[in-house]
Amino acid sequence: MLLPPAVIVHGLSDARAALRPARPVTLLSAPGAPAFAGVLWWRELIAAARAAHPATPVQDVLDCADAPGHAMAALRVGQRLLVLDPASPAFAAVSGAAAALGARVLAAAPPALDLAERTARARLALWLGG
Repeated sequence: MLLPPAVIVHGLSDARAALRPARPVTLLSAPGAPAFAGVLWWRELIAAARAAHPATPVQDVLDCADAPGHAMAALRVGQRLLVLDPASPAFAAVSGAAAALGARVLAAAPPALDLAERTARARLALWLGG
Protein backbone atom coordinates (compact mmCIF):
# COMPACT_ATOMS: atom_id res chain seq x y z
CA MET A 1 0.00 0.00 0.00
CA LEU A 2 1.44 3.31 -1.08
CA LEU A 3 0.66 6.06 1.40
CA PRO A 4 0.70 9.82 0.76
CA PRO A 5 3.48 11.79 2.52
CA ALA A 6 3.25 11.31 6.29
CA VAL A 7 3.13 14.00 8.95
CA ILE A 8 3.46 13.24 12.67
CA VAL A 9 0.75 15.13 14.51
CA HIS A 10 0.52 15.69 18.25
CA GLY A 11 -2.89 17.32 18.49
CA LEU A 12 -5.76 18.83 16.57
CA SER A 13 -3.91 22.01 15.58
CA ASP A 14 -1.17 19.87 13.99
CA ALA A 15 -3.72 17.71 12.16
CA ARG A 16 -5.57 20.75 10.83
CA ALA A 17 -2.30 22.31 9.70
CA ALA A 18 -1.38 19.11 7.85
CA LEU A 19 -4.76 19.04 6.07
CA ARG A 20 -4.92 22.76 5.27
CA PRO A 21 -2.82 22.57 2.06
CA ALA A 22 -5.55 20.26 0.65
CA ARG A 23 -3.02 17.73 -0.63
CA PRO A 24 -3.15 13.98 0.04
CA VAL A 25 -1.55 13.31 3.41
CA THR A 26 -1.03 10.55 5.95
CA LEU A 27 -1.58 11.65 9.54
CA LEU A 28 0.74 9.62 11.76
CA SER A 29 0.67 9.56 15.54
CA ALA A 30 3.77 9.93 17.64
CA PRO A 31 5.38 6.57 18.45
CA GLY A 32 3.53 4.91 21.31
CA ALA A 33 0.76 7.53 21.36
CA PRO A 34 -1.90 5.08 22.61
CA ALA A 35 0.09 4.62 25.83
CA PHE A 36 -0.21 8.28 26.80
CA ALA A 37 -3.26 9.52 24.88
CA GLY A 38 -5.37 6.44 24.17
CA VAL A 39 -6.80 4.95 21.02
CA LEU A 40 -10.10 6.81 21.31
CA TRP A 41 -8.22 10.12 21.47
CA TRP A 42 -6.67 9.28 18.08
CA ARG A 43 -10.00 8.34 16.50
CA GLU A 44 -11.61 11.57 17.76
CA LEU A 45 -8.64 13.66 16.61
CA ILE A 46 -8.87 12.18 13.12
CA ALA A 47 -12.65 12.66 12.98
CA ALA A 48 -12.34 16.32 14.00
CA ALA A 49 -9.55 16.97 11.50
CA ARG A 50 -11.51 15.34 8.69
CA ALA A 51 -14.60 17.35 9.60
CA ALA A 52 -12.57 20.57 9.38
CA HIS A 53 -11.14 19.63 5.95
CA PRO A 54 -13.57 17.14 4.37
CA ALA A 55 -12.19 17.52 0.82
CA THR A 56 -8.59 16.68 1.72
CA PRO A 57 -7.62 13.05 0.98
CA VAL A 58 -6.24 11.61 4.22
CA GLN A 59 -5.00 8.31 5.59
CA ASP A 60 -4.24 7.90 9.28
CA VAL A 61 -1.80 5.60 11.02
CA LEU A 62 -1.67 4.96 14.77
CA ASP A 63 1.82 4.05 15.98
CA CYS A 64 1.41 1.52 18.79
CA ALA A 65 5.19 1.06 19.23
CA ASP A 66 5.71 -2.30 20.99
CA ALA A 67 2.25 -2.53 22.61
CA PRO A 68 0.09 -5.24 21.00
CA GLY A 69 -2.70 -4.62 23.53
CA HIS A 70 -3.04 -1.05 22.31
CA ALA A 71 -2.97 -2.28 18.72
CA MET A 72 -5.81 -4.72 19.40
CA ALA A 73 -7.79 -2.00 21.20
CA ALA A 74 -7.29 0.27 18.19
CA LEU A 75 -8.58 -2.40 15.84
CA ARG A 76 -11.66 -2.83 18.03
CA VAL A 77 -12.55 0.86 17.68
CA GLY A 78 -12.09 0.91 13.91
CA GLN A 79 -8.46 1.84 13.31
CA ARG A 80 -7.41 0.35 9.98
CA LEU A 81 -3.71 1.28 9.74
CA LEU A 82 -1.34 0.62 12.63
CA VAL A 83 2.35 0.45 13.34
CA LEU A 84 3.55 -2.31 15.67
CA ASP A 85 7.14 -3.28 16.40
CA PRO A 86 7.77 -6.55 14.53
CA ALA A 87 9.89 -7.76 17.47
CA SER A 88 6.69 -7.93 19.54
CA PRO A 89 5.87 -11.61 20.18
CA ALA A 90 2.25 -10.84 19.28
CA PHE A 91 3.05 -9.18 15.92
CA ALA A 92 1.78 -12.14 13.85
CA ALA A 93 -1.40 -12.47 15.91
CA VAL A 94 -2.18 -8.77 15.69
CA SER A 95 -1.44 -8.77 11.95
CA GLY A 96 -3.79 -11.74 11.50
CA ALA A 97 -6.55 -10.06 13.47
CA ALA A 98 -6.05 -6.89 11.44
CA ALA A 99 -6.23 -8.76 8.15
CA ALA A 100 -9.49 -10.42 9.22
CA LEU A 101 -10.93 -6.92 9.73
CA GLY A 102 -9.58 -5.51 6.49
CA ALA A 103 -6.94 -3.56 8.40
CA ARG A 104 -3.17 -3.53 8.08
CA VAL A 105 -0.26 -3.56 10.52
CA LEU A 106 2.97 -1.92 9.38
CA ALA A 107 6.31 -3.10 10.77
CA ALA A 108 7.70 0.43 10.65
CA ALA A 109 6.30 3.92 10.46
CA PRO A 110 6.61 5.64 7.10
CA PRO A 111 9.13 8.48 6.77
CA ALA A 112 7.42 11.53 8.22
CA LEU A 113 7.74 15.22 8.96
CA ASP A 114 7.26 15.70 12.71
CA LEU A 115 5.26 18.86 13.35
CA ALA A 116 6.85 19.09 16.81
CA GLU A 117 10.13 20.06 15.13
CA ARG A 118 10.85 23.78 15.30
CA THR A 119 10.79 24.51 11.56
CA ALA A 120 8.39 21.77 10.46
CA ARG A 121 5.36 23.96 9.74
CA ALA A 122 7.45 26.16 7.46
CA ARG A 123 8.47 23.04 5.51
CA LEU A 124 5.04 21.41 5.45
CA ALA A 125 3.87 22.47 1.97
CA LEU A 126 7.15 21.38 0.42
CA TRP A 127 7.00 18.03 2.27
CA LEU A 128 3.50 17.45 0.91
CA GLY A 129 4.66 18.13 -2.62
CA GLY A 130 3.72 21.76 -3.04
